[in-house]
Amino acid sequence: MAASASTSTRLRRRAEEVFGWDRLRPAQLAAMQAVMERRDTVVVMPTGAGKSAVYQVPGLLLEGPTLVVSPLVALQRDQVAGLLRLDGPEAVAVNSSQGRAENDEAWDRISAGDVDFLFLAPEQLAKDDVLEQLAAARPALFVVDEAQCVSSWGHDFRPDYLRLRHALERVGRPPVLALTASAAAPVRADIVEQLGMRDVHEVVAGFDRPNIHLEVVPFRDDEVKRRAVVERAAAEPKPGIVYAATRKDAEAYAEELAALGLDAAPYHAGMRAAERHGVHDRFRDGSLDVVVATSAFGMGIDKADVRFVLHASVPGSLDAYYQEIGRAGRDGEPARAVLAYRPEDLGMQRFFSAGRPDPDTVARVARRIQSRRGPVSPTDLRSATGLSASRLTAVVNLLEQVRAVRTTDEGELAAVEGFGAARAAEEAVRLGDARQQLERSRVDMMRGFAETTGCRRRFLLGYFGEALDGPCGSCDVCEREELREDGDAAAAEGVLAGTAPAASGASGAAESAAPTGHPFVPGARVRHGQWGDGAVLSEEEGRLTVLFETVGYRTLSLPLVLRNDLLAAV
Repeated sequence: MAASASTSTRLRRRAEEVFGWDRLRPAQLAAMQAVMERRDTVVVMPTGAGKSAVYQVPGLLLEGPTLVVSPLVALQRDQVAGLLRLDGPEAVAVNSSQGRAENDEAWDRISAGDVDFLFLAPEQLAKDDVLEQLAAARPALFVVDEAQCVSSWGHDFRPDYLRLRHALERVGRPPVLALTASAAAPVRADIVEQLGMRDVHEVVAGFDRPNIHLEVVPFRDDEVKRRAVVERAAAEPKPGIVYAATRKDAEAYAEELAALGLDAAPYHAGMRAAERHGVHDRFRDGSLDVVVATSAFGMGIDKADVRFVLHASVPGSLDAYYQEIGRAGRDGEPARAVLAYRPEDLGMQRFFSAGRPDPDTVARVARRIQSRRGPVSPTDLRSATGLSASRLTAVVNLLEQVRAVRTTDEGELAAVEGFGAARAAEEAVRLGDARQQLERSRVDMMRGFAETTGCRRRFLLGYFGEALDGPCGSCDVCEREELREDGDAAAAEGVLAGTAPAASGASGAAESAAPTGHPFVPGARVRHGQWGDGAVLSEEEGRLTVLFETVGYRTLSLPLVLRNDLLAAV
């Protein structure tokens, strides 16, 4: 206890002296203490709750640099700039957007021991020379930011993140800190497994952002929706973010808002890097009213006073929706999240989630690896197969996950005995198909949220496995219900005047009173006769939401589950 108290005092003192924080949140302090004890740690905190502090404060007390794997260059730039504005911390980034001289200077400073924090993109850790220099620097902590990217169950899964486990071993296996704002229990378990974390301390601070008002405005006509999006974005307090489905839409909406006299700009991956950086900097500095962006704009945003996030089209999942609305109201002041919902837009999301691994390509890669008498480097394998680096990484990761291929300590690829190419391809494709089933089920859950007739916040939190006692009182559904209870039905109907009524789906109508005394509580592992193993995420008004390993999310009637023995506890 004395050691823990001493560590707590040191952490608080450093937080105040360097960062000016006169208090640390309990979840922050608990996670920092686990890091100081050199335990692998998973931290789930809502956007704006201070996840970065969990590595920043201990990073100034640990011996050796803190390595932060961060997915976006814009995010790295912000984090480095924020640390350098303080008195004491030294931070550098190494990435492909910098010149060779700048990266070489960063490595020189790291080698000399002059750096507290090093920010890298995950693809940098696929390079042998980078891993050798990191191993020589003996990092004290290995931080994985946006850790949901490492999970095949996570909505933002990125193949490059699966290489982190091997990189960890090659740089000396320092303690691991995995940070995310959106990871339900099954995703957290997958993060732990994929990173090879040990003796894990888990800190989950909750998903609720009560200061963000939730609203869904349904439409049938696309032109009506587009006009309404522009009018709403113009009327809301500024600054704000409008998320559009395509680059073309982002540019069109920004042009219309600018024509109304607003300082508005588009942001998407098709723009030059300098243009994107300029929009990002102008928005962060307060000179833009509205950014109209595709999903490319997000992880790099560290702006406290965003007053609204308006989705001009339905996102592909509640995970993405939650992350994107989380960019509003980080200062704790009231903010609004508005979704312009047109059911037909879900077809585009299903299209985006419809890809599957090609069996012939997977088999070809497996045969190339197996035909070698020894391990093969990823570079040689790319040359032999003619595949792009990203495509080859995706295929190799599938083969690794079915244990047909392994990565050696030197970062090369080797075949696993007993796996023929045909069998390896079959099992890898089956795994890839299951992942696509999961993505399609995420789209269905997004529809459920948009069309629910119950409290939206309860639905959203239930998706992440968090219960909410009673209606939230801060979403459009709850507000309409309150108006009806007050006898002001006319006012309630007028909230969405001129739009089509929301469709009622399987997630909308509540079942009869939910049975009690059953084993299917959130977090319980279950088995279904057809869909196999899964985990219960939430129970709400007679419905169970279960994440199955083979088919993704399913919403089941609890009375029917109990009556027909559809689930078994495992």
